[in-house]
Amino acid sequence: MKPGFTRYLPILTWGRTYDCSALTNDLVAAVIVTIMLIPQSLAYALLAGLPPEAGIYASIAPILLYAVFGTSRALAVGPVAVVSLLTASAVGQVAQQGTAGYAVAALTLAGLSGGILLLLGIFRLGFLANFLSHPVIAGFITASGILIATSQLKHILGIEAGGHTLIQMAGSILTHLGQTNPITVIIGVTATVFLFWVRKGLKPLLRRMGAGPLLADIIAKAGPVAAVVVTTLAVWGFDLAGHGVSIVGQVPQALPPLTLPSLSPDLIGQLLVPAILISVIGFVESISVAQTLAAKKRQRIDPNQELIGLGAANIGAAFTGGYPVTGGFARSVVNFDAGAETPAAGAFTAIGLAIAALSLTPLVYYLPNATLAATIVVAVLSLVDFSILRKTWAYSRTDFTAVAATILVTLTLGVEIGVASGVVLSIALHLYKTSRPHVAEVGLIPGTNHFRNISRHDVATDAQILTLRVDESLYFVNARFLEDLIQDRVIDGRSLRHVILMCSAVNEIDYSALESLEAINHRLGDLGVGLHLSEVKGPVMDRLRKTHFLDQLNGSVFLSQYDAWMALSQPDNAQKVAE
Repeated sequence: MKPGFTRYLPILTWGRTYDCSALTNDLVAAVIVTIMLIPQSLAYALLAGLPPEAGIYASIAPILLYAVFGTSRALAVGPVAVVSLLTASAVGQVAQQGTAGYAVAALTLAGLSGGILLLLGIFRLGFLANFLSHPVIAGFITASGILIATSQLKHILGIEAGGHTLIQMAGSILTHLGQTNPITVIIGVTATVFLFWVRKGLKPLLRRMGAGPLLADIIAKAGPVAAVVVTTLAVWGFDLAGHGVSIVGQVPQALPPLTLPSLSPDLIGQLLVPAILISVIGFVESISVAQTLAAKKRQRIDPNQELIGLGAANIGAAFTGGYPVTGGFARSVVNFDAGAETPAAGAFTAIGLAIAALSLTPLVYYLPNATLAATIVVAVLSLVDFSILRKTWAYSRTDFTAVAATILVTLTLGVEIGVASGVVLSIALHLYKTSRPHVAEVGLIPGTNHFRNISRHDVATDAQILTLRVDESLYFVNARFLEDLIQDRVIDGRSLRHVILMCSAVNEIDYSALESLEAINHRLGDLGVGLHLSEVKGPVMDRLRKTHFLDQLNGSVFLSQYDAWMALSQPDNAQKVAE
């Protein structure tokens, strides 16, 4: 088998060594994750504005396809809170919720997202996700968690409410507060409190009672199922639906159907930008989880192959009645902790969900929407992390500004504008930081060959020599900054005879920066000041040799800064260099 072929089909790699031990571990993990996913999938479909079965459908074919094409051994693919919210926001602008057009638009969104991810993976463009900074992502996810939790209050209160921003949602909830259904509130609040307790307190309690680690973990993960069973029985037994409690209702008892996304140019045009945003956010969330879990077992994740795996999963969702999916943090951690050895655990989970779709869906007819809302609220509040504001404030005010702006924009203008602003802010933040690179004047530490910042160390300097260490690659954004900096320093230094650019941290010089260096060389030459370079890296020197810059340089290129210092700080040698 050719190595290139197995790279695109990771299943051929781990499948060769699959044994009974891995099978046992994967089956145990699949049971635990399946128990967790049944109520969660229904809840996330509700969040996306789709019928509850869409959540289960989106958790079957995508998981199977990811098991074939993905590289993570523990990543669990399916509907997640943030992507579900983005789906509701995007699809809600082109179709009315509850209509066939809404479901078709969701399928189309999944297909577009899958196609985008596949193209990025095939052309090995996974690095583009690096332009979305972690602080900005953290800010967006925190704001999204708040929006998601707020959007579910209407189900917990039993009222009609809408809106895409925090202000709109809060205003709508307050307007309809008089319609609150007391029974629904009791169900929703009780379920929420119970699920919070299950998440934090049930497992330690079971361990104190003598339960084994595995049994305690399985029972704790089954907490949401217990909430579903108890509240469903209560609604059925006391006929609470007749007292205004909203229920899930009829759910088709079938495997995922074969569906076709729309090929309408108008619909595709309307959904293209949201699809790009969903793809970027989904990939960043997924790759972060995958790499974190892989590092714990010293396994390797290929970001470009992950794009292909997630792309295949989304295309699978588009043709099987689902909507956009990605790797979920909570379910992946559960999968990992439960002992999943290979992606086969995901395949077994998909089989479990298929069995549930065939046999268990009639049992959720009386399931109250308030319970599903409680499941979502408990899940997403773990995503809210305001500590990122404190951490970035203490570390970098620029990063703090980006995080705070992302949170505010997302809460006040909606998730699509929020994530778009996050992308723009990430790129702008990078450009701002590199547009004003750290440039240190350095001197020789006595008794050594090392040069350090004159502001931080006691160093030897020469009034006739100015050595500047540029701690950034030089390109069009910061080229002018370096020109102005050297111009100001030369004007102030009347006795200056040599300027040395120490290029140990310069990995690239683009054409705009080359033109700036030529301008600097020309101006210094007119002033009788030599321009010298030291510690230029090989690839950078290779490019400079293709130009006339080195021939026109009025100074020299030195292998090390110490060589430059020794040559220029001694008057005789300095005169020779200048000549």
